[in-house]
Amino acid sequence: MRDSEYFERKPGRGERGPRVFAPGDLKLLLLSLLGEQPGHGYDLIRQIEKRFEGSYTPSPGVIYPTLNFLEEAELIQGQPQGSKRLYTITDTGRSALTEQAVALDGLRVRIEVSKHALRGHDRPAEIHEAVGNLRHALHMHHGRWTPEEIERVRDLLNVTAKAIAGGPHAPDQESVDE
Repeated sequence: MRDSEYFERKPGRGERGPRVFAPGDLKLLLLSLLGEQPGHGYDLIRQIEKRFEGSYTPSPGVIYPTLNFLEEAELIQGQPQGSKRLYTITDTGRSALTEQAVALDGLRVRIEVSKHALRGHDRPAEIHEAVGNLRHALHMHHGRWTPEEIERVRDLLNVTAKAIAGGPHAPDQESVDE
C-alpha cells in the first residue's frame, strides 16, 4: 500500500460518499442479481462490490432495508437458513424484471460509468475542503438571490466546472474572473 493510499480521506461517520445509485437502481440491481441466483444479503453486497471492481461497497444498512422492501412487495422471498436469510426471486419479481429490461440496461451502463468515476478519483482533502467552502457560501445566501446574482454565480460555477473538467490546459483563472 502506498502512503498516499493510507492517508486518503474517506467519508467519516455521518458523512456520505458520492451517490452511486439513482432512485430505484439498487432495488432493480438486487432483483436482477437474485434473478441470476439466490443469495444472502452478504453475498449480494459482495456481488455488487465485484461489479464495481472494488470501488464501491454498499453497506448492510442500505442492502437489508432494500431487501425488506422487495420482500414486502412480494418480488423476492427470504427463507431463514441458520442465522441468515436466503433470498430468491418470485414469479412476480421475474415479471417485474422483464418489464424493467430497458431500465436494467441503463443501470448497467450507469454502473460502468460510476465504477470508472469512482476508481482512484477520491478527492484530496484540500479539494474536499474547498467544495465544502463552496457549499457553505451557497447556503449563506439564505434566499437573497437576485436575477443578476443568480446569473453571476451560475457563470462562475459553469466556467470553473469547465476549467476543472478540461484539466491543466483549461482556461486560466483570468478567464474565470471575467
